[in-house]
Amino acid sequence: MKENNAYILGADEEELFRLGVQHQVWAEEAQRGWRLANFSAGQTFLDLGCGPGYCTKELSFLAGEKGKVIAIDKSEKYIKFLDSIAQQYNLNIETIHGDFDEMKLQPNSIDAMYCRWALAWIPNPKEILEKVATALKPGGRMVIQEYYEWGLLQTEPRKEALAKAIRMALKSFKDSDNEIDIGRHLPTILPEIGMKVLGIRPMAKMATPKNGVWQWPKTFFQSYFPRLIPRKYLTLEEVNAALLELEELEKIDGATICPCLMVEVIAEKM
Repeated sequence: MKENNAYILGADEEELFRLGVQHQVWAEEAQRGWRLANFSAGQTFLDLGCGPGYCTKELSFLAGEKGKVIAIDKSEKYIKFLDSIAQQYNLNIETIHGDFDEMKLQPNSIDAMYCRWALAWIPNPKEILEKVATALKPGGRMVIQEYYEWGLLQTEPRKEALAKAIRMALKSFKDSDNEIDIGRHLPTILPEIGMKVLGIRPMAKMATPKNGVWQWPKTFFQSYFPRLIPRKYLTLEEVNAALLELEELEKIDGATICPCLMVEVIAEKM
């Protein structure tokens, strides 16, 4: 069953797999952020924009038997998927199906929040972060990992049809009410809502046909480019040409894809 407007890439089985690939590429960065922020057993974590719960599951193991994870997402399908995972592994996860605007959290009720690729897709990230800040206990921490510069995405050697498709994907983001590169604004937003920035860490990857990172941009291109056809950013012929060049690129010894630059911001409630 398809969901309307849940995700820009949908919430079907194909996207569930793509998100799994994406998580494998970035899992070590998530775990490093949790360590830097001293996430520990017995705490209550909020997973803001949990998706199907790949990070939620790991956070729950980290929280332990006396801890808890609250996971919120607007995809009912992904919440149900996470519920099944929680039941299978007997994890203490409270799932919430809903929009961030409708999110109701008790003041001073959570120890920490983790968020990855959620703020880039909403028009009011500061307002949502303020809600989370109110729910944090004094000294509670946020670990946020978002895009800093999506436009850095490029290939070597350059492929013209693929480059155009990447450019049109970025344009589709820029034409929305959201800020795709929200990560660059977090160090100024967070102090305005009572958070002290403790650390800012760039997160970069380099993809080659011989490493697993390659599957991250590849699966995104395959899923998102066709969605630009009905929105008039690309034609069917342009999408087919771009994906053909992606196949050609994958066969070139020494080819690389430089993905989008990410940033991690860790902040503490003052």
